[in-house]
Formats: sequence, C-alpha cells, structure tokens
Amino acid sequence: MGVIKLKNIKVFSYHGCLDEESKIGSEYRVDLKVHGDLSHSAKTDDLSDTIDYVHLNKIVKEEMAIRSKLLESVAERILKRIMNELIMVQKAKVDVSKINPPIGGNVAMVTVSRTKSR
Repeated sequence: MGVIKLKNIKVFSYHGCLDEESKIGSEYRVDLKVHGDLSHSAKTDDLSDTIDYVHLNKIVKEEMAIRSKLLESVAERILKRIMNELIMVQKAKVDVSKINPPIGGNVAMVTVSRTKSR
C-alpha cells in the first residue's frame, strides 16, 4: 500500500449559501490523500501503472469550478469522481477549505473533510 498526497491546491471559486459569495467568489484550498497499491509502479517506473496525480488535480479543479452551496457537496463530488475514474485508489480523503470565510469573525479558514473507501 502507498499514499499520494496533493497539498494546498489553490482554487478561486463561488461556493456558499450567501448571494454575495456567488458573485464575488472566494479563495479555497484543497488537500487530497489517496491510498493504493504502488508496489508495481515502483518496479516498472511506468505512469500507466500508478495513480496519476495530474488526473487527481484535474478532478479537483473541475469539481471546484461547479458552484455548490455547501463544501460537503463539493467534497463528495471530488471523491465520487476519484473512485469512479481511478480504479487503483482504495481510499481517498479530501479536505476542502474556504479561506477567510464570511462568518463574522477573524477565522483563517473553514474546512470540511470527507473520506471514501472501496
């Protein structure tokens, strides 16, 4: 078993329940951790034998571009696509963070974490 992590994927998007959030948008951070058997690719040194982190990043960016009211929905879509498109992934965890959320206080970020396993 092995782990691939994508840390601090920066995205600008328009998620949130407030009308203003749909117009002005906000900065987001996504962290992704996937588990899978990487022993074969470690021997073959062949991209087709591993979990492609370029593909993972593409999924994150595409799903973050689709507006949602809740970060939970965005996280769920990301996980569903990973599990559907990358058969080698056995478990995935995603953290979706809204930077400087409009919640009436000095809060650096709000994060929603979700995990899926086969």
